[in-house]
Amino acid sequence: MRYLRSGPRRLHTQEIGAQRAKTVGLRSGEIADRNIRVILEAIRRHGPLTRMELGRHCGLTGPGITNILRRLAEEKLVTSNRRNGVGGGATATEFALRPEGAFSIGVKLRQRRGEAVLIDLSGQVHDRVYIELDPAVRVGLVHAAVRDIVDRHAALPIIGLGIAANDWTADQSDQIAAMSTVVARPYVENECTASLLAERTIGSFGREGGLAMIIIDDDVQAGFLIRGIPYSGVHGRAGSIGEMLTGPDNVQLNTVVGFESLRSRIGDQAFTRLLQGEEFSSPSLSQWIREAAGHLLDPIIAMAGFLAPSVVMIGSDLPQGVIEALIHQLSIERRDTSTRPLLTPWISPMKPASFSGGGVALGAALLPFLNTLLLPPASA
Repeated sequence: MRYLRSGPRRLHTQEIGAQRAKTVGLRSGEIADRNIRVILEAIRRHGPLTRMELGRHCGLTGPGITNILRRLAEEKLVTSNRRNGVGGGATATEFALRPEGAFSIGVKLRQRRGEAVLIDLSGQVHDRVYIELDPAVRVGLVHAAVRDIVDRHAALPIIGLGIAANDWTADQSDQIAAMSTVVARPYVENECTASLLAERTIGSFGREGGLAMIIIDDDVQAGFLIRGIPYSGVHGRAGSIGEMLTGPDNVQLNTVVGFESLRSRIGDQAFTRLLQGEEFSSPSLSQWIREAAGHLLDPIIAMAGFLAPSVVMIGSDLPQGVIEALIHQLSIERRDTSTRPLLTPWISPMKPASFSGGGVALGAALLPFLNTLLLPPASA
């Protein structure tokens, strides 16, 4: 199967709307590539669509749309059906995404554990495995997990591999590429950026305003989506909130909210049950939620004051009920003037991330699509 040209490029920002795509400074091949991505993204986001509706969404001409649709049909990425007219009127051909036209693998990595998912072009998960990692043989274990998924789904058109990790190196990517005969060099992003890409592309996040995502894991991180584009800051340091001194006792956020703090408070067995998705309550877990909320509110206030995102999402491998309890406790903390002298009604709404684990593995799996088929963040 032949796919569009791959590799990240700097593209002009464009909203999927009535305006024609900006193509100033692009070569003819790049313009054609971009227009194909615009059409496919419009169908993915708004479809099924007729040619006329695609013209309104993308601002492209009729003949151009027809040629692109023909190519996408040849690549088995879209399908067509007849749409009946209202009141017995004329019918029209409508075009819809064919999710099984392309698949991708995404891997989320921590020091000792990982998660790998196989998704189709719509973002639907078709396979998921959890990986126990040893830092000494980390690359080999990742390769083995990816190879097993590929072997189980040998008939599917898997186009690439994405990795979400904060400490993955270029040398490790080279090693994966050298080992693998089924996927090329992986696309790599940090965890928060991958989470943001999942929310932006297939999650519940509305496109108005910005988004702040907080990931609670061994450490606490934050990511920011501004005008649809993940913001990383100088040297990728934006969002390193775990190193902040927070709360009335002025301690580092990681030491209160990070997983090691939770494990030490509730014990190893209870912590393992939480990571396995089991919902339960206990006095020690409730105490951790109260302390975590009291310290997490400080960086949330800072985000609201400087960035004013439309929503602050919290994602984690913890069960949904724990995240919801933490958000509820944050709403109590923001009204408590005994530790903070002012009420903070202007803080952005808070809600759980749309996907388990903050959608980090899903975002990693989207990276090959965003680099070969769909519009990357700077363009969508």
